[in-house]
Amino acid sequence: MDPEFIEVNVTVPRTPAEMWAVVEKLEFYSRFVRGITWCERLATGRGRGTRYRYLAGGGEDVVEIMTHRAREQLAWASVEARHHRLSVTLRPVPGGCAVTVWLALLGTPAPGTSEIRRRIVDAIAAVSDHVGGVPAADVLPPHRSRLEIGRSLVKAGVLTPAQPAGMLRQLKAVSRWGPTLAGGFESGARRAPGSLVLCDERSCLRFGELDERTTRLATALRRYGVDDESRVLLMCRNHNAMVEAMIACGKLGADVLLMNTGLAPASVADFAGRHRPALVLADDEFARHLPSAVPRVSTWSSGEEPGPTTEELIGTSPAGRITPPGSPGRIVVLTSGTSGLPKGARRPTPRGPADAAAVLSVIPLRAEARILVAAPLFHTWGLAALQLGMALRASLVLRRRFDAEATLRLVEKYRCTALFAVPTMLRRLLDVPEHVRARYDLSSLRVVASSGAALPGRLAEEFMDAFGDILYNLYGSTEVSWAAIATPADLRAARSTAGRPPIGTRVRILDDTGTPVPPGATGRLHVGNKMLFDGYTDGAQPAVRDGLMDTGDRGYLDANGRLFVEGRADEMVVSGGENVAPAAVEEVLLTLDAVREAAVVGVPDTKYGQRLAAYLVLATGAELDADTVRSHVRHRLARFAVPRDVVFVGELPRNETGKVVKAALRRTYRW
Repeated sequence: MDPEFIEVNVTVPRTPAEMWAVVEKLEFYSRFVRGITWCERLATGRGRGTRYRYLAGGGEDVVEIMTHRAREQLAWASVEARHHRLSVTLRPVPGGCAVTVWLALLGTPAPGTSEIRRRIVDAIAAVSDHVGGVPAADVLPPHRSRLEIGRSLVKAGVLTPAQPAGMLRQLKAVSRWGPTLAGGFESGARRAPGSLVLCDERSCLRFGELDERTTRLATALRRYGVDDESRVLLMCRNHNAMVEAMIACGKLGADVLLMNTGLAPASVADFAGRHRPALVLADDEFARHLPSAVPRVSTWSSGEEPGPTTEELIGTSPAGRITPPGSPGRIVVLTSGTSGLPKGARRPTPRGPADAAAVLSVIPLRAEARILVAAPLFHTWGLAALQLGMALRASLVLRRRFDAEATLRLVEKYRCTALFAVPTMLRRLLDVPEHVRARYDLSSLRVVASSGAALPGRLAEEFMDAFGDILYNLYGSTEVSWAAIATPADLRAARSTAGRPPIGTRVRILDDTGTPVPPGATGRLHVGNKMLFDGYTDGAQPAVRDGLMDTGDRGYLDANGRLFVEGRADEMVVSGGENVAPAAVEEVLLTLDAVREAAVVGVPDTKYGQRLAAYLVLATGAELDADTVRSHVRHRLARFAVPRDVVFVGELPRNETGKVVKAALRRTYRW
């Protein structure tokens, strides 16, 4: 087979030295070259003989550097597939640099030679803009008209050509209550009263029962003075009564304060004192956390705490009609608190099914699905599962405490089609021995949706290898709802990507002055969509520029339009004047077979200002030493990214949603 030869010549207004700073770093090529989605330097130094493993066009290969003349020429050859050779030559010319790319391909290239030429020309221009500091253009998701959004909702089954009488009853319910939890679940009751809606360890409820019970509960809550000017504090694990309490409060127009069940009693007391709830609805196990001066109703009774329960209130209250409030109540979610004290964030009231279209256009959830919600309902991700389930008229399966094998058992028992989880739960599911997993029929499971914390690339690949390519990862926050969603194909193609912005969402990367960064550069992530939060309850507000909210995270967009998140801006480590993203080091550490979990933080250093400390959890029975860890990182990242301190720990401190609490690491462990 004769090879195909491609030659491209472009002159740019940069010096060869400026262009060489990017050209010699193959691990950065995915930021500039469309089609290359991932590349890592293997365990050799930089220069002639260095090998890189890369992924392009769905195929993986290893290349070896054959020529490495600084600021002049870089050439490599395919090692494993042996199907191509490439050379990049830089030559100074008046006013800039002449770039020549020569490519020899064995066989007809899949994208076609004209497309490859276009990609090379675009990549050279992107590198030139990058080193020249030219701001990148916005990367926007494909525009969708209202008709196309409607089609997405019809495909998901949110909008259906129902019988006229049933559709009218649905619309009447929504018009009464608005697109709130109260309106959404009453709409389901009008459409399908006999369909299953909630199941927990104690009971299962149908839509009609749920509607009647929440009306009775709302009537009872009025006796405690709860109305559309009240705040109700809710501190529960995942179970039916928690959902019932949220709907009942919605029918009264009261604000619901969702408390993190992992908070210390002092934090709960402080939050309650500042927000002055009229009533507390909580599981008995949290009774000691709560202010005794505020009336309390038990949502999950152990039989040991005094006071009424929601079940008793429902059983003794009439099923009278409730007049909708003048304005809908708000749901207040606490921020994670990993970088400071948790703050109350007011979630916006959805304006209708169209707000769900962004997620449903990427994650293939369908009407009347059976969704196992393992993510905490008090968190934005668990709340999202509840709201999406409501729109889909889904059956929601809940369990108070996460247990990996019990989760598999529930998937089989209820024939669940979707699972909402956080990354640590995925790790626990993988920890279940393969022969135990094989006992359960998981063939109904079509979607595993993960969010709430960073999803390491290695974990994503291991999970899909074990459970199939059904994993979807949503990157977002309490403040911006969603920013990007990664499909299984994204997670396979680009390790650790957060995916692409869905419809109706803009992502822009800005520097600290608010200026768009050049192509491929890292900066602060700003997000715009229709579900940005309504502000913190203390009146504070994140920075907003041109309708886009600062997430507080840093990251970059690659040439394929995929987003990569490098962690919190306030966690960036500056060591000896060099910026180091802990997430990049963590990803390299997780490529060690012996490492099960990893966290990297900056710690004070008298010479460099800060140095890196790595905390590692090893796989069962594995052994590893600090020198091996440092050598592994040194061969793959820059010198200043090598952790000087390596600490082996039994577990990493995490909050209820699985995020590593790095402040706790610094306090707990010493080196």
